[in-house]
Amino acid sequence: MILPQTIPTTPTIPTYPTIPTNPSPMKYAAFLRGINVGGNKKVPMAELKKCLEKLGFKNVRTLLNGGNIIFETDKTKQDLLRKKIETQIEKTFGFPSRTIIRTIDDLQKLVDSNPFKGIKVTPSTRLYVTFLSKAGGDSPFKGSGVRKEAKEPLKIPYISPEKDFKILQASNTEICSVLDLSKGGGTIKAMDIIETEYGSNVTTRNWNTIVKMLR
Repeated sequence: MILPQTIPTTPTIPTYPTIPTNPSPMKYAAFLRGINVGGNKKVPMAELKKCLEKLGFKNVRTLLNGGNIIFETDKTKQDLLRKKIETQIEKTFGFPSRTIIRTIDDLQKLVDSNPFKGIKVTPSTRLYVTFLSKAGGDSPFKGSGVRKEAKEPLKIPYISPEKDFKILQASNTEICSVLDLSKGGGTIKAMDIIETEYGSNVTTRNWNTIVKMLR
């Protein structure tokens, strides 16, 4: 009697659950509004660095004296980061400071877009980027980066009557503008134009500062 042949089966390889790995930290920039201006709201940068390190942020560094911060964290919700920073600053220094968050990738895209291409820069020229914020309803700062009044919006590109201030472009996140000091204008007047149009929950930086933050 001939028995039927049996075909050997391939042994089953056991599977094991995937061990989750820690995500790579995100790199962010934080911009604080209104600190160390005219001797008011004094914040030493060394203390500001320690303040953010207490939140668990890594590789914290500051640039200049105006509240420009680079840090890394595995948190990805920018609104939550903003709230944590604003709360920690008020707790540490005793006064609030509006904070606007951007990823480093956001800043790199902005720089790569070269918004001031073609602008002739002289010693009297100031190139500015104003960052807009949409703070949540529980923010201590009312008024977001949107127009404050129901009025005719500025036409972009905008040129002031004195020809000293120009808004080159505006989006829902940034405004790029140019100020010519040689024509009698000043930064305060230029910022008043922006805040009248877009609200007070904004903060402005010199273009050179943005470029330096990416180095």
